[in-house]
Amino acid sequence: MRLALYTGIILAGGYTCLTPALAADPTGDWRVADGVANIRVAQCNGSMWGAVSWEKQPGGRDENNPDASKKNRPTLGMATLIDMKKKPGADQWEGQVYNAKDGQLYSATITPAGSDQLEIKGCVMGFLCGGETWTRVGPPIPLSTANAMAKGAPKSAGAAPKAAGATVAAAPAPAAPKSAGAAKPGQKGAADPVGDICLLPEIAGFAH
Repeated sequence: MRLALYTGIILAGGYTCLTPALAADPTGDWRVADGVANIRVAQCNGSMWGAVSWEKQPGGRDENNPDASKKNRPTLGMATLIDMKKKPGADQWEGQVYNAKDGQLYSATITPAGSDQLEIKGCVMGFLCGGETWTRVGPPIPLSTANAMAKGAPKSAGAAPKAAGATVAAAPAPAAPKSAGAAKPGQKGAADPVGDICLLPEIAGFAH
């Protein structure tokens, strides 16, 4: 049984300004194999998380979720990689992946393969494994305010000073108008409706 993930990305284009030093960094925006979505991966509260940051067909709903209260939730901004922990001594993270095609959670691993590919594998009860390779379409994401506040989370080098009193739930301060397409991964704007995935309620409110 092949793991059929909801997430998929258009196969045109890619992020080319990468260096070998970034080979083991799974953060950033990735295009997936079946062409339907981008997944944004970021470190949140000491774990790797992934959420849908773009959809080929806007307006998707999580209609296959077995939880009736979630069947109408938007798939845009929905967590797909869940609480993935780094394996000691390896450039690999383990956790769960949510497959919106069948509404099920699977045990999964993500492993960077060079600087521009991310291998994801998922299994049901330790067998019936399958996977696919995602391709980078956005640069690695530095730690956000939410990440920096996480207990034990390392601070990124050269990070800009954080505003006093900022909280995970706080809304971003109003920014000067941006031209279309100017938003970067991790920032909310007209071209980026998801922004910092660590601030999404599903991720920010996750109980460790």
